[in-house]
Amino acid sequence: MVSSVRKIKKSLVNFPVMAIEHERILAAIDIGTNSIHMVVVRVLPVLPGFSIIAKEKTTVRLGDRDKATGNLTDAAMQRAIEALHRCQTIAQSLNAESTIAVATSAVREAPNGRAFLHRVEEELGLWVNLISGTEEARRIYLGVLSGMEFNEKPHIVIDIGGGSTELILGDGHEPQSLSSTKVGAVRLTSEFVTTDPISEAEFQVLQAYIRGMLERSVDELKSHLHPDDLPRLIGTSGTIETLACIHARLTSGVLPSPLQGYSLSLTDLQDIVNRLRCMSYAERLQIPGLNDRRAEIILAGALILQEAMLMLGMESITICERSLREGMIVDWMLTHGLIEDRMRFQSSVRERSILRIAQRYRINLFHSEQVADLALSIFDQTKGTLHNWGDEERELLWAAAILHNSGHHVSHDSHHKHSYYLIRNSDLLGYNEIEIETIANLARYHRKSNPKKKHENYRNLTSKKHRRIVEQLSPILRLAVALDRRQIGAVKRVVCQYHPEAGELKLLLEPTRIGDECALELWSLNLKKPSFEDQYGLKVVPVLESAAWSVL
Repeated sequence: MVSSVRKIKKSLVNFPVMAIEHERILAAIDIGTNSIHMVVVRVLPVLPGFSIIAKEKTTVRLGDRDKATGNLTDAAMQRAIEALHRCQTIAQSLNAESTIAVATSAVREAPNGRAFLHRVEEELGLWVNLISGTEEARRIYLGVLSGMEFNEKPHIVIDIGGGSTELILGDGHEPQSLSSTKVGAVRLTSEFVTTDPISEAEFQVLQAYIRGMLERSVDELKSHLHPDDLPRLIGTSGTIETLACIHARLTSGVLPSPLQGYSLSLTDLQDIVNRLRCMSYAERLQIPGLNDRRAEIILAGALILQEAMLMLGMESITICERSLREGMIVDWMLTHGLIEDRMRFQSSVRERSILRIAQRYRINLFHSEQVADLALSIFDQTKGTLHNWGDEERELLWAAAILHNSGHHVSHDSHHKHSYYLIRNSDLLGYNEIEIETIANLARYHRKSNPKKKHENYRNLTSKKHRRIVEQLSPILRLAVALDRRQIGAVKRVVCQYHPEAGELKLLLEPTRIGDECALELWSLNLKKPSFEDQYGLKVVPVLESAAWSVL
């Protein structure tokens, strides 16, 4: 087989565009800490691009968690369920062929967050992807790129949510810096603000806390800037849009429509912050366009923006009305091969992310490539007979094969368990939480014990489908690992011959070097094949026979 890495490198240069001409309707839902947002779009493959045909927003405050346990409250979850049901109804009325949904900070951090998502799936039939903060930042970047031209010049993007703030640096191609910090308008209001109006002492503590929390992300972003760079600051999210609206009404009395491209100076922002800090909640409610929920958290959000601009040295910020939801649409289009041009660099983000992690943990990439090639070959040859998994599951198997030995970075002993931990806690861009959990579990079970319900890592797979993926694909990975036991690429090719009447799968092995009996590989294969045999209910029969290839 052609090297997986060579395929990836080739795809970076020439990513194909799917020849689909008809328009498609798609809905994207963002389950945030403060609100649930949805956009419904008409995807235009011939451009390629999309146009927004409907928007929906409901403030549900998932971030108002139980202070003692950190759990999402029953009331907040019920509000979210009702909001999601409305979103589904709207999407269906507009003939959306598919609805994609992600959950962010509040659900990520709550101990019962995954149980909530399971409830959403059970009650509404809606599958929600739980994404990391870094992945959230990547999709925000994609969303901004869909609405603004960067002209290959550095831009800083800031998104202030209810629970976290994302900072991104990019020039329209690959992002140079992606970060997510646990400072958000809802979170900080809940944790730091008890006085009304806010007291001087609380304001100073809040300001110092924001600066301390943002310091690492700001320093990391700045490290990627050149001395002569003059980046432009782009702001997204409801908090920043609200501040722009307040400024517009104060200066001109007219609300700009659209807000896209509206600029707000640091000096004007500081003036707004000073006004807000002197107002009570009741007084803030009198500000035109500021509803009760936003009035409660706007000061904390404004202070986050002010401190971020001061630390970044930015004198003004420009509004972009596209963000995470639109980024989800772009990501879907990339996944379905509908975009190249300036976005083509994002299309292989998953593969590049896997290789980055492999490099970090000093994985023997030659061996991992051999294992991946063998595993995918067995997967392809047994598809339709022993299993019915598709391209998505094949990609998860590839990722696990590349990273299966990452645990050696910690220790040789129980390295399969270390591999699970390292993969699970790495920033794998482009993957959602359940996909990362699946990759980690596949790597965990490349040796030793089979998946068992008593294993905590296996129980973390809350989806029955993904448990089944691990059960059926980890035995394939075991065979592939055995076939490269000496890590020298001893087995050049494997051909699978399925004989259902005999209840066996014959593996015809072609050695790379003539005369190599591959004794260690055959020994390892016989040791590891019982997992495959038990899972698929057949006998695995390896055959090392050079003559066999002449008749294939």
